Amino acid sequence: MGEVVTAKDKEYEAEERKSAPGSDQAMSDRVNNRSLRPRSEAFKDFMKSGWADDEPEIKPLESSKFIPARLAALGKAFPGERLVIPAGQPKVRNNDCDYMFRPDTAFAYYTGLGVDYEAGAVLVLNPVDPDSEEAKAGQTHTPELFVAPRADNSTTDFFMNPHYGEYWVGPRAGLKEMTAMTGIETHDIAQLADALSKDVGSEAGAVRVRVMRETDPQITSLVESIREANGAADPDKNAANDDKLHEFTSEARMIKDSYEINEMRKAVDATKHGFDRLLSTLPSAIDKPRSERILEGAFNAVSRELGNAVGYDSIVASGAHAPILHWMRNTGVVKTGDMLLVDAGVEVDSLYTADITRTFPTNGKFTDLQKRLYQAVLDSQQAGFEAAKPGATYSDIHHACMRVIAERLHDWGLLPVSVEESLSPEGQQHRRWLACGVAHHLGLDVHDCAQARFEAYQGAPIRPGMIFTIEPGLYFREDDLLIPPEYRGIGIRIEDDVLMTEHGPEWISAGIPKQIEDVEAWMADRAAANK
Repeated sequence: MGEVVTAKDKEYEAEERKSAPGSDQAMSDRVNNRSLRPRSEAFKDFMKSGWADDEPEIKPLESSKFIPARLAALGKAFPGERLVIPAGQPKVRNNDCDYMFRPDTAFAYYTGLGVDYEAGAVLVLNPVDPDSEEAKAGQTHTPELFVAPRADNSTTDFFMNPHYGEYWVGPRAGLKEMTAMTGIETHDIAQLADALSKDVGSEAGAVRVRVMRETDPQITSLVESIREANGAADPDKNAANDDKLHEFTSEARMIKDSYEINEMRKAVDATKHGFDRLLSTLPSAIDKPRSERILEGAFNAVSRELGNAVGYDSIVASGAHAPILHWMRNTGVVKTGDMLLVDAGVEVDSLYTADITRTFPTNGKFTDLQKRLYQAVLDSQQAGFEAAKPGATYSDIHHACMRVIAERLHDWGLLPVSVEESLSPEGQQHRRWLACGVAHHLGLDVHDCAQARFEAYQGAPIRPGMIFTIEPGLYFREDDLLIPPEYRGIGIRIEDDVLMTEHGPEWISAGIPKQIEDVEAWMADRAAANK
């Protein structure tokens, strides 16, 4: 940290950054500890000698068997057009430190690449010649993947480039490795601009380009410049066309193939282990400062041991924090006798994530009031599950859950109107205590398929292969003066992951206890295991 950076060092670093793959000239004058490297030719020669062969092992990914079908469906939706799907770039956390890279969801879906294989990569689907043998065989596109070549120990970038150099980031998959892993022909990212420009125009028969425009601003800018240079510059029309690509890729993920379903089961199993670890930690965390974070740390540790990371920031909400729908500060004290709401999911290496919520009595036993409220939510969830038949809609699930909630609130004297008036569009008074939705698609994103059209999502029939959550709740805020004092500061949510099959819905997460007696037994078992 105490090294002096000279003007010559800065000049050298600026030139180096201009030519580095994925570089950004706007960052060329940034100085940090990664830039303070020896510059002598003797050092460079020395660094390129005396290394053992570190050729990485190349194996096809399991997902590669499913990629051709996904790409074929995508191509058929956009015949004659070039489709550009970037992986994205690392996001800056602070100064010269990035967040852990996670590729764009569409890129992961259409390449099968999970974890952090390649920031800056780009998938391109090129339209085939309509007169070609491929076209006659029904093929619409040829996929190509563009990545930076390996910066292994035979290159200067090995030790000089902190973004790609394997001295810095470890062994990477290069061109031949990516081809073997994905089954997609892979090229040097330096060839991308020429590949995107080929035959682009606005005249009849010319190639038009669509890009996932929000993923990588550099790639979007490149595509826009190519459009402009070839007479296809219509910002509004281009943006609308790009949005259609995003929409299609989102809706394509609604039906999971067998590989995806298996990955979701893995994610749920790992999440069960995360809850086990959290409950084992609970007795020792009670009444400690920031004990919500102690429990969060226990779960998150499992997510890194068994998967890639958490699928979303974990919610660990005790007492008055539990009715806060998206409480993620997790700074509170977990007190004995409170209700503890935990909403968490492990994202496995393929990037599929579970999404599970359980609510626990912190001392291991529900009180009579807690049982009554908890059972109402459990009954609401079961009603939603029973409504979730092939051909039903998300609205059917929603209304089934809401009817149970409205009926219980009325029974308890909390609803100021009749059940039917509250359930009517003009009423909705019960939503004061359950304002959010109760179901959503799940997969590569925790709120998967979010760019889909309403008529393809909420208004569409649920079909076999869809995976979704059912997650009703009751949220009695601490400052709510319309409820008895004993209700205040209690939040309950029960959330499970569901696979629709031809024979009806299946609880994927059935192995994670949620019945009152089962939850109490689970907590007792984990507490005993920690002694």
